[in-house]
Amino acid sequence: AFGNKVSNKHFFNVFTDKGKKMPFNVISLFSTVKTYCEPGEDAQFLIGSSYKNVTVLYEIEHKGEIVSSEYLKISKEQKLIKIPVKEKHRGNFSVHFIFIKNNRYYNQNAVVHVPFTNKNLDIKFETFRDKLYPGEKEQWRIKIKGYKGDKVAAEMLATLYDASLDQFKKNYWNFNIYNSYYTSRTWRTGTFNSLNSSLLKRDLDVSIYVPNLTYDSFNWFGFQYYAGYYGYSGGLDEVVVYSAGKPRRGGRKMSMKKEKSMDAPEPVMESVSDEMEMEEDIGNSKQDKTLSGEVVREETSEDFSEVKVRTNFNETAFFYPHLKTNEEGEVIIEFTVPESLTKWKMMGFATTKDLKFGSITNELITQKDLMLLPNEPRFFRENDKITFPVKISNVSDMDLSGMVKLELFDAITLEPVSNIFAKKEKETQDFEVKAKKNTLVSWKLEIPEGVGAIMYKVVAKAGDFSDGEQKALPVLTNRMLVTESMPLPVRGKETKTYKFEKLINSGKSKTLRHHKLTLEFTSNPAWYAIQALPYLMEYPYECTEQTFSRFYANSIASHIANSSPKIKRVFDSWKNTPDSKALLSNLEKNQELKAVLLEETPWVLDGKSENERKKRVGLLFDLNRMGNELGRALRKVQKAQKFNGGWPWFKGMPESRYITQHIVTGMGHLDKLGVKAIREDDQTWQMLQKALGYLDTRIKEDYNYLKKHYSKEEMKRNNLSYTAIQYLYGRSYFTDLPIPLKSKEAFDYYKGQAEKYWLSQSKYMQGMIALGLHRYNSKTIPADIVKSLKEHSTSHEELGMYWKDNVGGYYWYQAPIETHALMIEVFDEVAQDQASVNDLKIWLLKQKQTQDWKTTKATTEAVFALLMRGSDWLASDKLVEIKMGGQIIDPTKMDDVKVEAGTGYFKTSWSGGDIKPEMGNVTVTKTDEGVSWGAVYWQYFEQLDKITPHETPLKLKKQLFIEKLTERGKVIEPISDKNQLKIGDKIIVRIELRVDRRMEYIHMKDMRASGFEPINVISTYKWQDGLGYYESTKDAATNFFMEGLPKGTFVFEYPLRVTHEGNFSNGVTTIQCMYAPEFTSHSEGIRVEVEK
Repeated sequence: AFGNKVSNKHFFNVFTDKGKKMPFNVISLFSTVKTYCEPGEDAQFLIGSSYKNVTVLYEIEHKGEIVSSEYLKISKEQKLIKIPVKEKHRGNFSVHFIFIKNNRYYNQNAVVHVPFTNKNLDIKFETFRDKLYPGEKEQWRIKIKGYKGDKVAAEMLATLYDASLDQFKKNYWNFNIYNSYYTSRTWRTGTFNSLNSSLLKRDLDVSIYVPNLTYDSFNWFGFQYYAGYYGYSGGLDEVVVYSAGKPRRGGRKMSMKKEKSMDAPEPVMESVSDEMEMEEDIGNSKQDKTLSGEVVREETSEDFSEVKVRTNFNETAFFYPHLKTNEEGEVIIEFTVPESLTKWKMMGFATTKDLKFGSITNELITQKDLMLLPNEPRFFRENDKITFPVKISNVSDMDLSGMVKLELFDAITLEPVSNIFAKKEKETQDFEVKAKKNTLVSWKLEIPEGVGAIMYKVVAKAGDFSDGEQKALPVLTNRMLVTESMPLPVRGKETKTYKFEKLINSGKSKTLRHHKLTLEFTSNPAWYAIQALPYLMEYPYECTEQTFSRFYANSIASHIANSSPKIKRVFDSWKNTPDSKALLSNLEKNQELKAVLLEETPWVLDGKSENERKKRVGLLFDLNRMGNELGRALRKVQKAQKFNGGWPWFKGMPESRYITQHIVTGMGHLDKLGVKAIREDDQTWQMLQKALGYLDTRIKEDYNYLKKHYSKEEMKRNNLSYTAIQYLYGRSYFTDLPIPLKSKEAFDYYKGQAEKYWLSQSKYMQGMIALGLHRYNSKTIPADIVKSLKEHSTSHEELGMYWKDNVGGYYWYQAPIETHALMIEVFDEVAQDQASVNDLKIWLLKQKQTQDWKTTKATTEAVFALLMRGSDWLASDKLVEIKMGGQIIDPTKMDDVKVEAGTGYFKTSWSGGDIKPEMGNVTVTKTDEGVSWGAVYWQYFEQLDKITPHETPLKLKKQLFIEKLTERGKVIEPISDKNQLKIGDKIIVRIELRVDRRMEYIHMKDMRASGFEPINVISTYKWQDGLGYYESTKDAATNFFMEGLPKGTFVFEYPLRVTHEGNFSNGVTTIQCMYAPEFTSHSEGIRVEVEK
């Protein structure tokens, strides 16, 4: 090495199992000659000793027991021991050889491996092609035989998926049902123990944390080198996640050879990219000048209409769970491969009725002679400047030249977006690429405002070769959508005038941008509950409470659709609306886009017309769809339940009594509404009973703690906690399930406490106490509570009945919407005061935000409150007369509005420029008796700093750093004019959170630039500096969920990778109480510049 002689010596022994002569002088010779055997063969061991007259104890161990024991005589010789292997030995057995000589103990043992080969299935492809065209139809024949080649009847599970997914987490199927036994019984000796001195000392140990620093080292590319052997490691140090729907090419392959850039994973087109290099010159000289902006090439006519565009980027080609062999013992698989240019992994697993099994894997690639590989971001953001690169790969044997074109459309309307290309940038470019080489073309884009999602279509043609790709990307905004509402209740024959002051004064703001103005009216407020169900069904986060909300909404929808055929006909007509295909057809085909829009820009899904919105609601009430969604949500809720019956907020967190009691209460709501599945579905009922058992146990533990630590006198004082009150309320829905004897004393104690100390509680808690005691047959206290509540309420002509001190707070029991919804339940069930219930509903509808009540938890409570008396669907259908800004609104004469027969329900909207400030003047005239429920909702976009309160206990500071390797190891440096970002840089995001009081159920969301990609890929529960939280990576942001947030300062850090050139908004970090969103804060917005 480097001109120096390097030598190494290694000593070894050679011996044979032939003959009895010892090969060399040794006390104990032991060698495994044959230890992998089939029944009918012999396991063989060579033992020996250079001593005379050695007595060796020879034992056979099987399934943890010694089944054979005998003594052997050895005298300066070696012996070959043969052990017949029988069928019963499958699953391995062990041998032991022990002797003592000169007061020394010698023990040798080994495992004889006898695998269950009789249970193996031989699976082989009879037809298989390892290269396919994207979108090509294919048929495979797979032969399954027994281990002796005999024909068997088997069933098979088979799947084909994008192999790049294995970089995030390996996919494997474990079917280890046959036990393998190893040595468990060994001889030991206790002679000649060593004794060490020890120093008697006090326990003065101090734990010191020493950070594990790493420095530059060789890249062994998965291999590990040690002085004696090497092995392969399947570990994954870093993975960059790319946009859903299609695996991404690594940044290194997307850039020219002379540029430094990131070493991203390279799962795609290994057979191509391993042999091909990026050309030093991109295209021809004219193209270079065009890209630099010096010369604009004239458009050349090229017909791209015949180019087949790839649109199906499913990561799973197929998943067939139950394939069966035919008479020839073959499994036939037919499929159409998706259109991604990538490597695919096939996995198959087969079994028979007598539990023989086997598996098979194989790989193939999808490729074309000419391939376009766009490096699109996960999303665009308004006002960003971004370079959109496309790699062109030529795997043919000839040089190619042709044209490539980028087209961009509004993904919702499919109208072209003409103002997106930068100045002097053309849609069409020339390219040249040599055989077995790649080249790169790119377009500079400036993302406009007002487009919810953009669909790109890039096509290329070179002679007879062509390729194209089409995909939709969401467009995020730096503005916040604000919803203001004004209820329009009208009682009896009267004319009322309302003024929407904020809308009337909206012309004063230069930054405000109208989004939508909505007017709706009905004679039955239960329709408002129906409008909220899609919000509950589609809410994007996966905490247990919101998973249950989906179950809750689907259960209610299913109940309504099954119990009221007339209403079901209304939904069916909505579902089949002919004029609403654009929004749904495009979004239902692209679930990844839909998911991002739900998380980041949910207003896009509201649609451009009322017909679109109706069809969306109608689809959610489709019975088949509801059945599937209901089952899926139920399984998720069941899976989240812990063994003791409790539910956590997020997976990995400890169980939460509050969340568990909220779910039990929700089950009670459904049961009270008449949803039969709660009691008639065995799985649901068992899940509920398990949760009630958990809550009964926990209330008993609370009581036992009081008895242990409090005196009798202290036990008589007010020890009523919010959790105990919520327990009494939630438990009261299921009075037919008796309190267990072990918890009865605790239940009676807290019930007595509620009767005695209800006056000291908040309105929310008083309502829970009234309902709980009423259901447990308390005679006078519930009526006293109702009387007190009514005395402290406020009645207003426009606002209805409400409580002035019902304001939000930082804890679950300080929730205005939930409190008010509970009051409707109290006055309906305990007081049976329908007039008060109607007045209470007016205030509740005032808080409604178009389709929901701000949070999933509040919405579920409001839906229940509105549906309690919602069975009279066919109420008055007489229309009211409405004027907005002096203009008469007649729904019978509006094209996109239909008044539902027998309900008087209608809804209409105005968008963008159609909204005028004077429309805030509303006059309503009713000509018959009864109550009509109406509301106006105004949605507009405003800059963050214009709508966020300044005073908040939550303070955020966000910084970006570049991680660099230096002689001192890894260091981070802040981004600055002297420290510019480049493609391939690793960024560390640092978020500093300060909170001046304890808070609950916090959601922090950190947006990122569209030119960045996340590195942390797996959502997981983490513990750091005394704070537990759930970290979830999404397409456009990273989310942090904290069940409890103590007072103090906390620092969060996570890495990103720079992938695109351009000028980007990095968004902001927002934080809020998830169930009290009025308490919110956000960081300062950051813009970043990325150079080549």
